[in-house]
Amino acid sequence: MARELRIEIDDEQWAQLEREAHERHEDPTVYAGRVLAQELNKARFLEGSALFLSTPGVREEFASRFGPEPGPTASAA
Repeated sequence: MARELRIEIDDEQWAQLEREAHERHEDPTVYAGRVLAQELNKARFLEGSALFLSTPGVREEFASRFGPEPGPTASAA
């Protein structure tokens, strides 16, 4: 279920939001909602990953299956 969220940002932030939305051919409010949702999803993923890796033995099991080194296309989140 979608919920409405009202926030206040300063004029400089609004101008940046409008520029970025315009570059993507989106309404600024739609773009802001999408960016907020993406950031919240990223935070939830990182929290879940940290919890997963903090479980005793998981880090070692993961490294034994997939190797301790990141792949050539890996990048920091």
